[in-house]
Amino acid sequence: MPIAFITHRECLLHDMGAHHPECPDRLGAIQDRLIAAGLDMYLNYYDAPLVTREQLLRVHPAEYIDFIHASAPEQGIHHLDPDTAMSPGTLRAALRAAGAGVLATDLVMQGEVRAAFCAVRPPGHHAERAKPMGFCFFNNIAVAARHALAAWGLQRVAVVDFDVHHGNGTEDILAGDMRTLMVSMFQHPFYPYCGTENPAPNMCNVPVSAGMRGEAFREMVTEKWLPRLNDFAPELIFISAGFDAHYEDDMASLGLVESDYAWVTERLLEVARQSAQGRIVSMLEGGYALSALARSVTAHIKALAEI
Repeated sequence: MPIAFITHRECLLHDMGAHHPECPDRLGAIQDRLIAAGLDMYLNYYDAPLVTREQLLRVHPAEYIDFIHASAPEQGIHHLDPDTAMSPGTLRAALRAAGAGVLATDLVMQGEVRAAFCAVRPPGHHAERAKPMGFCFFNNIAVAARHALAAWGLQRVAVVDFDVHHGNGTEDILAGDMRTLMVSMFQHPFYPYCGTENPAPNMCNVPVSAGMRGEAFREMVTEKWLPRLNDFAPELIFISAGFDAHYEDDMASLGLVESDYAWVTERLLEVARQSAQGRIVSMLEGGYALSALARSVTAHIKALAEI
């Protein structure tokens, strides 16, 4: 069964300024590498739709959605915080990024594909219920997870976040919702400087120290994540796929490599086969060293496609 690859040209129009690490070149690097690796023949390509207001309202209050729309500039760059800015193309890109996860969920639930990867920007896992931050505006992965619960009647969905930064926004939205389980790892202490204080019962937050390499990462996944995931038996797994824990990425100080991302994807597939009919939706979060990002995404998609 093919893998869905969901993106949209409007995701290239989001611009937070010259030399900003969250740049349009990230998507181009990924697509170039996939073609060079010969993976395009294993993928079904889809354009990301615009997320609907109803879908956003499952995650964000109406006042916040209106605030993001009202903040979109007609020209120039408008900062919502020191890290997070909007250009004229940002709003449409953010609506496409959130819509990609909804489409991915529908495709895997309809059985058209077994898994999907959403190559979208801006990312989403730092966006809280009513606060943009960390390059994020709408929480793409939470929108998709809540769509799975509301539109498809699922009882249990899991979110796995291996970005180097804690997915504080996803935790803010999903904490206490026992239909969901979130497992994550993140460099600590590090931005956004949270995730360690009294997490909700449906959160499995694993802070790791700077310098962690692949062997320790794999041990953490095996000992911390997999028991929680297997006990929870998710009917669909969502991945906040950030690749900035790669050793070449100077955004942080961890030391993962492509084979680590392939390995964790294979372990998540094993969980998905047990309880979720193999269904996985993966959404791009961080990853700012372009070559490392492209190689890591390629390894991740190869593992999803089992090739």
